Amino acid sequence: MPSLPNRRESSSQTVRLPVDREPSTIPKGEGDGNWEYPSPQQMYNALLRKGYTDTPQDAIESMVAVHNFLNEGAWQEILDWEARFSAGLFEGWRRCSSGPLQGSSSGSWDILQRQEEEEKESRHNVSPPALVRFMGRPGDLTPKARMLQVAGWMWPAKYSSDLPFDRHDWYVRRHLPDGSTREVRYVIDYYSGPPEPTGEPVFYLDVRPAVDGPTAAVERIMKWGGDVWYRGSGGAAREARAREKQEEDVRS
Repeated sequence: MPSLPNRRESSSQTVRLPVDREPSTIPKGEGDGNWEYPSPQQMYNALLRKGYTDTPQDAIESMVAVHNFLNEGAWQEILDWEARFSAGLFEGWRRCSSGPLQGSSSGSWDILQRQEEEEKESRHNVSPPALVRFMGRPGDLTPKARMLQVAGWMWPAKYSSDLPFDRHDWYVRRHLPDGSTREVRYVIDYYSGPPEPTGEPVFYLDVRPAVDGPTAAVERIMKWGGDVWYRGSGGAAREARAREKQEEDVRS
């Protein structure tokens, strides 16, 4: 939030809020370091300007921590998409149909690069993506969110009709194998779930490339189809047998 002053603005503020900004792990599109998250003071100033005057001041620091955590998670999901498709659709299908990237529940750019090196596929190595800009659109429901709401009305036992509490559009610079770049818009729906038994809040993120053209549509189909193929063809069982065979070979 570079446009917001990092100082107390309201005379009604009684709690002293930190002004330090935490750096993120998200590279800037201009190539000059990483994005910084807003300080608690900046977050409070933003809430006041949006009309949220009843927000407890002593909860702002926790809100900033949750905000930062969710955005780091969103970036990891974007890295998973970019790791699969930055080398093109053909390579993307190979990666999607091979199951989750090993070593992480959501995959990561570094994990993929290590796998690339192990497989000696350096021809597919490209520079990591970067976030060019972003836009909060909490009042604009995505088509998918609307469809999930209708599905929740029709099949409440399987789907939830709860709407996302926030939406972001992130514009990511994708580096292609030929050295060129392309800007990809990602849509992020933020959902809240039932709290943990300990009272801790639960959040879900739905991150996917926006269907701004046929390539993004194909990527989304491939990601979904690859997951279905991997599970339906017994990919996890094949990998488990392969690991057992490797362990037997080592022992022998």
